[in-house]
Amino acid sequence: QVQLVESGGGLVQAGGSLRLSCVASGRTFSSIAMGWFRQAPGKEREFVSAINYSGGITYYANSVKGRFTISRDNAKNTMSLQMNSLKPEDTAVYYCAARTITTIGLSEYQYNYWGQGTQVTVSS
Repeated sequence: QVQLVESGGGLVQAGGSLRLSCVASGRTFSSIAMGWFRQAPGKEREFVSAINYSGGITYYANSVKGRFTISRDNAKNTMSLQMNSLKPEDTAVYYCAARTITTIGLSEYQYNYWGQGTQVTVSS
């Protein structure tokens, strides 16, 4: 079992920045791959970014590439998403997810555990 708790969401103006964090417990953090997904009102949940077990491999959706940066600190069981140059279309509930193998997954169906989500709202 893996428990995930996100934090860091909020309201920000377009062009601003936010940093999301996800703290994991219950399993050796350094052996699992992690990801961020988001779901806007009336839309399906979509992939944002993912990172492998060591942090050496990352992947981003085209919509956030160059603006968002995913990272992890295995000593602190924490994954982060630094979001810069935010746009109104980034408004969504952001979810942290974990999969119990070491390699990146790009689909929500590849993840076994989910956090409760944190709201990010970007005003124009």
